[in-house]
Amino acid sequence: MLLHFELLLCCIISGCLSLWRPCTDLLPLDLLRRVVPAGDVYQSHVRLVQSQGARGVKFSGPPQALSFPAAPLFTNCNFFPAEFSIVVTLKIPQPAPNRDEYIFTLLDGDSNRLLLGLRLARDKLHFLRSSRRVTFRAVGLADGRWHTLVLAVTGQFSILTVDCGIPLEQMEKPFPEDLNTKGSTFFIGSRRRWNGLFSGLMRQLVLLPGSDASSRVCPSSHPRLSILSVPEVLLHLPIKPPTNELPLYPYEAEVRVSPVVPLCGVGEEGQLWFSTVKRGLFLCDGNTWVTMLQEKERLDYVEEHQDLFTVSETFDIEVFSIPSVGLFMATANRDQGSTVYRWTNSRFERYQNISTLDAQAWKFFTVGKEIFLVVANSGSNGGQEVSVIYRWNKRTLRFVVYQKLQTHSARDWEAFHIHNEAFLAVANHRQGEMNHNIDSVIYKWNPNTRSFEVNQTIATSGAYDWEFFTIGPFYFLVVANTFNGKSTVINSTIYIWLGGTFQPFQSIMTTGAIDWEMFQIGNRFFLAVANSQRLDGSGSILYNINSTIYELNMTSQTFVKFQDITTSSALDWEFFTVGDDKFLVVANSYDGNSYSLNSVIYRWQGYERFVPVHTLSTNGCRDWEFFTSSDGSYLISSSARQALSKILRLRTYYQH
Repeated sequence: MLLHFELLLCCIISGCLSLWRPCTDLLPLDLLRRVVPAGDVYQSHVRLVQSQGARGVKFSGPPQALSFPAAPLFTNCNFFPAEFSIVVTLKIPQPAPNRDEYIFTLLDGDSNRLLLGLRLARDKLHFLRSSRRVTFRAVGLADGRWHTLVLAVTGQFSILTVDCGIPLEQMEKPFPEDLNTKGSTFFIGSRRRWNGLFSGLMRQLVLLPGSDASSRVCPSSHPRLSILSVPEVLLHLPIKPPTNELPLYPYEAEVRVSPVVPLCGVGEEGQLWFSTVKRGLFLCDGNTWVTMLQEKERLDYVEEHQDLFTVSETFDIEVFSIPSVGLFMATANRDQGSTVYRWTNSRFERYQNISTLDAQAWKFFTVGKEIFLVVANSGSNGGQEVSVIYRWNKRTLRFVVYQKLQTHSARDWEAFHIHNEAFLAVANHRQGEMNHNIDSVIYKWNPNTRSFEVNQTIATSGAYDWEFFTIGPFYFLVVANTFNGKSTVINSTIYIWLGGTFQPFQSIMTTGAIDWEMFQIGNRFFLAVANSQRLDGSGSILYNINSTIYELNMTSQTFVKFQDITTSSALDWEFFTVGDDKFLVVANSYDGNSYSLNSVIYRWQGYERFVPVHTLSTNGCRDWEFFTSSDGSYLISSSARQALSKILRLRTYYQH
């Protein structure tokens, strides 16, 4: 840390040169804790709110109650350190507030003269120091998710790190070494006035004198919630208020009351949902709704609910919800176009016809507020194979053509986001009739051109499926390689996101792999592959082969074989939950003699692994999808042999 000339002079005058100490302790100074006392969480000026699995502080004022004098922090002298870091963890509502808001300010005496502060302005973060300002643009904080920021100030550099990502650096006039804090006051979440009061949630606000805090909080397994110093009341279990005999949560939680199952993803983690149909309380764990207060729901049996006659054989089904509009399903049909259906009166009804060419798969995704569907076309028109992205028109309530991309016998699309950037990956199966060893392509959304552009190509062999998943702070993409022109016994590869591209992480020997399904049970991570057929140099073909479930071994950091399940030309796995029970259903399509086979539902039995519990009569089954509506849970299967898809209802009972 730099020695301030004024501090040195002070020590010389007082004869304490050999005993010099910095103005503040060089330990993390928890500013938020000073306005959120640990002993009384029922204060009128703050509320504790549970959101996305973490607790934060909601400020309700008045600003004076959210302030404290700076003097107790500056115990040895009055000068603010010339080198320091500020660490803040916050959650800003979406959409962003339409006015400037303050994270904190340091004001001179009783005046409104600002010595130091952090201010939010839509997508900008301003670091304020006296009459100067350093601005970081397009920081992307107003997305309704937790973020941890580290602002490090040293010399003429101000360096901002968001969620342990790539640092953003700004160069300005060096921070003053003589910033006098005598008589000054810290205001948390404001600048003394009600106007500009921070409207989001704050979980951490720490001043670390003398060093860059990013090396202390990064890397982190949870970069959005990295911890340097968080007030105790936001870390420990809820306490019992002395005025009530029953234990109550000393914080609020975001709660939805609805008969319809709300979206549950990473952005909704920690939210509560009260189901008026199931009469139960559920918590979103970032992946699915977990029962909190409800009689245990158990799967009893499966019954036929609806025969859905399609225009032709169906290779894939995509079920999705459009907010404020409803539940939909898109079928990828062999010929005569594909269809979008809408869930009406507990049945799927035809909603929109879309022209496709030997469609193999649909994928629903969003980019910001825009809603899209992309189809994998494997047929050609005049020698050109083109897959199409459709955008939801909010005025006509229909999907319209948005962008066309050249593909090669496309079999699947996968959509995902990394660091708030949108991507699409296409599985190119073959080029022409013989060449299966071609590149599949990953596209990235360009916000300037508002279109998807090639970001990376990956060599694949008869690719049939992409599956994207995350484990902690890491992003993965696994491909199902089916055929290399000679054999189906080939490697499929898991890729990991490193340095802006996907790099090989692990290769797994598969046998005509058609589909990957990633799922999580507790803190265990699994990958299931659907193996379709064994074809090797001898020319013989086997359809009754094992499909395999792999589990991530945390010690070796690789996926290892967990369980083999005998299948008959398996084309799809679908993981779903009913109550506390976990299930896998497989699409068995052909045994070498017949397409009329039983597909099977397997239930997770812990030590016994997955065991068969239900058999379902299918004909050339190609795909399974699980979905829920206000009146229950359903499975839908598609057939690659007949123009008929079947919707099955899962009948359940409640166990005390």
